Amino acid sequence: MELELAGAELKSVLNRLRRAQGQISGVIRMIEEGKDCEAVVTQLAAASRALDRAGFAIIATGLQKCLTDIEDGQGSAEDREEVRARLEKLFLSLA
Repeated sequence: MELELAGAELKSVLNRLRRAQGQISGVIRMIEEGKDCEAVVTQLAAASRALDRAGFAIIATGLQKCLTDIEDGQGSAEDREEVRARLEKLFLSLA
């Protein structure tokens, strides 16, 4: 299963990942500077949510593609079941 994101979807996912990257850099800097524990944990939680949202957006795109393929009659029942199982595993890895 290949990752196929359209322009707007791709931009959204990349923005979320860049936001998380900035937040993680901020957390590292905060720890190095000895900042307040509550502030560090708050930023870490925000980064975690940004990563989760990016992952769910990618999975949702995969689900949408699978549904489109099913409606178009592409792939055998066995292929569809394999893709479903793989998407379920990915989804559960983020849950």
